[in-house]
Amino acid sequence: MTARVRLNLVFPPGLEDVVTEAMIADPTLPGFTLLHAEGHSSNFAHASAGEQVRGRVERRVLWVVIEHDQLEHVLSALRARIAAPEVQWWVEPVLDGGRLA
Repeated sequence: MTARVRLNLVFPPGLEDVVTEAMIADPTLPGFTLLHAEGHSSNFAHASAGEQVRGRVERRVLWVVIEHDQLEHVLSALRARIAAPEVQWWVEPVLDGGRLA
């Protein structure tokens, strides 16, 4: 059995269309969840004036649960369409999951 992982992508709202279109463009990529979030960092170089005052920047978070052996394929597909250092990612193990019915 291959272990499942959750790939987390965090990016500015201005990249939302590009990121989601990249996920949708490849039919081999799985479905995903998109969240609106705010983040805090010590680097506000690209933050708007309002974000600097609030001390938080707007972000989008995309979650996708995949088999671990799919990870490089998903990352390669995203990198081919998105060359943006503002997109951060990390992977977390998925211990279990399923449907309630």
